[in-house]
Amino acid sequence: MSPEPPNSISVIDPIGPAIERAKVMLFRPFDLGKWFTIGFCAWLAYLTGGGGGGGFQWHEPYKSSGRDAKVTEAIGSAKAYLLGNLGWIIPVAAVIILLLIAIGLVILWLNSRGKFMFLHCVAGNKSEVSVPWHKFRKHGNSLFLFRIVLSIIGLAVTAVPIVGIVFFAIMMASKAVTYIAAIPGIILCGLIVFVIAVALALVRKFTFDFVVPIMFLRTESCMAGWREFRTILSANKARLALYILFQIVIAMAIGTIVFLGICIGCCFCCVSALLFVPYVGTVILLPIFVFRQSYTIYYLRQFGPRFDVFGS
Repeated sequence: MSPEPPNSISVIDPIGPAIERAKVMLFRPFDLGKWFTIGFCAWLAYLTGGGGGGGFQWHEPYKSSGRDAKVTEAIGSAKAYLLGNLGWIIPVAAVIILLLIAIGLVILWLNSRGKFMFLHCVAGNKSEVSVPWHKFRKHGNSLFLFRIVLSIIGLAVTAVPIVGIVFFAIMMASKAVTYIAAIPGIILCGLIVFVIAVALALVRKFTFDFVVPIMFLRTESCMAGWREFRTILSANKARLALYILFQIVIAMAIGTIVFLGICIGCCFCCVSALLFVPYVGTVILLPIFVFRQSYTIYYLRQFGPRFDVFGS
């Protein structure tokens, strides 16, 4: 049975309490040991959320057809080398791929456990690692399995349009079809990939922001948490759409603040460089992470006392 939609859900109201929560947790009183402990949980919770942007590359204007011959010769040499050394290249590549997959799975598992550890710290104003690590073991494992399944589904549904893009590109490069025929196909497949990526990003966002707190309150199963969240989603589509848009605004504001902080920190090179050191950077930016987590659970609390993580 779907709950009655609440009368007033605001994306603005949780800002003040979230800021106050960060102040109370981290500055009243200031405790460096507490910062490092909560910072470790925050680091695990955002372990897969980092990453920098790519740089701009200057491409020298195309000058002569002589470059075509050199490129063709290089491709031919590389192809000959690969074909002549497949006996060891394939096993080495397979080992590297399996190793990367294993490392990725370990990081994903730690991150899933970290989500509940950091939520435990923020919800209870605690600086604990061992207690939430053991208490929310089943919760984290369920979230981990859900994310693996979601990733597999994402790869499966995007495989066809990606193959379509590659197919049209090859056909266009080989002049088997005209540009006029191939480009619309590439654009269509690209739009399909974009829509799928947005849908998967929304599922991921709702899982972290709402399903994890629901699991924290009531269930060890991610699917059970999603079943309960769907009752909120079905009755509050417009409100949650506004929430997503406001999250973009918050992310832009936080990005601006961090950028300005880095610019100011450039005067103190050591301080600025520390922001890019794993874990240490999280500790320095801990007020932002606490604010973000607090904002989400204050927003969720507006749907009724059953969703009050702070009262758990």
